[in-house]
Amino acid sequence: MTFATVATAAAGAAFLLSIGFLFASRFMLAQWGLDATTAGLVLGRRIGAIYLGMALLLFLGRSAPPSDLRSAVCAGLGLAIALLAVLGVIEFANNRVRAGIAIAVVVEVALAVGFFWVL
Repeated sequence: MTFATVATAAAGAAFLLSIGFLFASRFMLAQWGLDATTAGLVLGRRIGAIYLGMALLLFLGRSAPPSDLRSAVCAGLGLAIALLAVLGVIEFANNRVRAGIAIAVVVEVALAVGFFWVL
């Protein structure tokens, strides 16, 4: 597995999430069984902006040669994405989200492993 492969896959996932959270926050929250409160919608749109920036960073940097910066990106995103997976499992175990979170957790685990693998 190469950095280009992991970065491209993560960029695609982040782009899809950004579009979902920016333009369909209600739908995104509903997938996890969450109510679309004003607070949830505001946070969802802000998360969408972060995902869009992450998608652009990864897409433009997918061909970066090995460097300290590329290693930092892999470590930082690997950790963040792994924590998202852990939090998804915890929220599901505590009945705060529905089984729809499983798709996110599986993708997050795969991407985190990918980033740590190329690190």
